[in-house]
Amino acid sequence: MPEHTTIDHDVIVIGAGGAGLRAAIEAAHSGVSVGLICKSLLGKAHTVMAEGGVAASLANVDNRDNWRVHFADTMRGGQYLNNWRMAELHAKEAPDRVNELESWGAVFDRTSEGKILQRNFGGHKYPRLAHVGDRTGLEMIRTLQDHAIHQGIDVHMEVTVVTLLRDGDRVCGALAYDRERGRFRVFRAGAVVLATGGIGKAFRITSNSWEYTGDGHALAYNAGAELRDMEFVQFHPTGMVWPPSVAGILVTEGVRGEGGILRNSEGQRFMFDDIPDLYKDQTADNEEEGWRYVQGDKNAKRPPELLTRDHVARCIVREIREGRGSPHGGVFLDIAWLKEKLSNAEEHIKRKLPSMYHQFKELANIDITKEPMEVGPTTHYVMGGIRVDGDTQMSTAPGLFAAGECAGGLHGANRLGGNSLSDLIVFGKRAGEHAAIFAKEKGRGAINDAYVTDEIKRALSPFDRPTGGESAHQVQHDLQLMMQKNVGIVRTESEMAHAIDALAQLRERAARCITPGNREYNPGWHTAIDLGNLLTVAEAIARSAIERTESRGAHFREDKPDKDPAWGDRNLIISKGADGAMQIRQEPIPKLPDELGSIIEEMK
Repeated sequence: MPEHTTIDHDVIVIGAGGAGLRAAIEAAHSGVSVGLICKSLLGKAHTVMAEGGVAASLANVDNRDNWRVHFADTMRGGQYLNNWRMAELHAKEAPDRVNELESWGAVFDRTSEGKILQRNFGGHKYPRLAHVGDRTGLEMIRTLQDHAIHQGIDVHMEVTVVTLLRDGDRVCGALAYDRERGRFRVFRAGAVVLATGGIGKAFRITSNSWEYTGDGHALAYNAGAELRDMEFVQFHPTGMVWPPSVAGILVTEGVRGEGGILRNSEGQRFMFDDIPDLYKDQTADNEEEGWRYVQGDKNAKRPPELLTRDHVARCIVREIREGRGSPHGGVFLDIAWLKEKLSNAEEHIKRKLPSMYHQFKELANIDITKEPMEVGPTTHYVMGGIRVDGDTQMSTAPGLFAAGECAGGLHGANRLGGNSLSDLIVFGKRAGEHAAIFAKEKGRGAINDAYVTDEIKRALSPFDRPTGGESAHQVQHDLQLMMQKNVGIVRTESEMAHAIDALAQLRERAARCITPGNREYNPGWHTAIDLGNLLTVAEAIARSAIERTESRGAHFREDKPDKDPAWGDRNLIISKGADGAMQIRQEPIPKLPDELGSIIEEMK
């Protein structure tokens, strides 16, 4: 049997971002042994890139806000394809989780009365995002990490999980290797929590870090769990477009929340030209009212730059396609215009958006207090993910839980800005709590040594193949180009059908990839491991997107540009068939309880 070490915990959490840390903290509070596995170093998780704020109806800036309004906003943004139970719990529990962060040491920006300050964000009716300048995710990670390290949690850094281990249908551990030396480790557990983030590295232009290779989605799928809503990939409307070395790096929605406006090459605020019927009663139709809104006028409607991300991204693409884009293929995002309204505009911008000021100054040699930014859509977030129970966060595979971006359901067809950070702490807590309960009831499962042996051999196979094969880097590059072109912001059946054929060819190429050298310090090998996960999630996205024959939320088909009411009450579910092939089915959305339905009707 290949050499490996075995490590025992009651609960294993895979991923050390906001969801993983919060899950690990809650499981440890429950009195069980917890192991936290992270692909990079502790504190380097992608949560630090979430800048604008965490959505919670604290009502510190506008006392009309409450959980009912937040719930209705989330459901409307998700085009009512959301798991309504998750949307309900999220809206109800987010304020407690934010206040909890503050009690653990998070330092939020303050109102003049000393309360947590909240800012405007796209799709939210009222100012709802608690923030720390434009570095909110970093503050969350700092706070959660500082709290977690005092809970007796064992942290396994720079470790990549290769496969989940099962005892019958039950998930009971994971096979992993350390990225530095390439030594294998078997983690045996009573329950496993996946908190691995998203899939952005399946596309060429993305705001996501190198870690976002769909690991959790693929691990769960291969372990027998179901995925849902994988057609819904969010392209954040504002990523950097110039210079090429920084293309895709996120420009926070907080810029627009603080009054930033979008203009085309003709100087026109084009967002006023296309306001969806669903949002017309909440959106300003003139510049002056939009300005009054961002200044806190409770009687004003929000500017169209704060419409949902999917809509803003498509409007930007339209301007570019019709020849009104910026010189480098984007549009202009202007916060410098505030000097027309505020005498201290430069100081105000630097105080409110310090990271954005330094980011553009250092990476693009642009002073955002004096000139506009060039921005364009960037692959940012996947609404789809592992199908989980709304209350417990357990997947359809017993013993396997999921939270954060790798879990699907909360956001439906489109995620509102700021809901991601509150998602992490609300459902991270629930996943950790219920994983601990499951582990206490069931105990640790038995490890199948023969399966471990086979999986170690599979993981090492790139070293054993004949010379002459490609590098995994090249195959991943070609995958990203293909997905960007064929399953991007604007989709057609012919392009998506081409993508499915191309993915089969890419799988064949991946099976022949070779890795020179040895297991120690070998990024080529790491990429070969990640590649299998990327191919799985890319296929799930493409198959779901071609199946949904309408446009809704973040899924826009140029050949089917309208919503189809027949698709408004169903989700798409992905599972692995007995023959290993990917299967897809439609599933009706459970009926809303009357009390939640009445909230939605009241808030329309």
